[in-house]
Amino acid sequence: MSLPVFPVISPDKGVQRQVLSEAPELMVVSFRFEAGAEGKLHSHPHVQSTYVARGRFRFIRGNEAYELAAGDSLVIPSNVVHGCECMEEGELIDCFTPRREDFL
Repeated sequence: MSLPVFPVISPDKGVQRQVLSEAPELMVVSFRFEAGAEGKLHSHPHVQSTYVARGRFRFIRGNEAYELAAGDSLVIPSNVVHGCECMEEGELIDCFTPRREDFL
C-alpha cells in the first residue's frame, strides 16, 4: 500500500505548498519559498506550528516579530494574525490542528 501524494500548489508568487500527510486531527504541510517571497498576514482557527527546515525567515505573530533560521520553530495560536517574509530561500514544515480542509 502506498501513501497518497498531494499536488504542489502555488498560493502566492515564489511560494509552493504541498500537503505531506493528513488526518482529521492533524495536517503536515511543506511550504517552499524563494528569497523575498511572503506568506501574507492572515489568521485561521487552527493551531499551527512551523519548523524551519532550511533558509531564514522573518515572522510576524500578533504584535511581535521573530527572525528564524534552520532548526528554529514557532507555535501560532488559534486566530492570531501571522505571516512571514523569506530572507533566504528555504522551506517550512507546518503542522495544523485540526487539518486545513481548504488545503485539500
